[in-house]
Amino acid sequence: MSVTPFSRNRPFEPEQLEAMERAFRQACAELGLPGGRDPLSQLVAKRISELAQTGVRTKAALYFLSLLDFKSSPQ
Repeated sequence: MSVTPFSRNRPFEPEQLEAMERAFRQACAELGLPGGRDPLSQLVAKRISELAQTGVRTKAALYFLSLLDFKSSPQ
């Protein structure tokens, strides 16, 4: 699994796609996800694609912002 299925038909440069892929792999590792076709990994990939569409460009920003949605713990 990668972010590619969620970024089809979108005007991302190759460098942006690479940043998205690296952020995805790093986020999945941090969350203990296999990074495959499991539902949670797909949600991470989708979120990273959404962030990139809003103008987030660096791997670090994509990684940290995507984790905000998945690491928040209810109090």
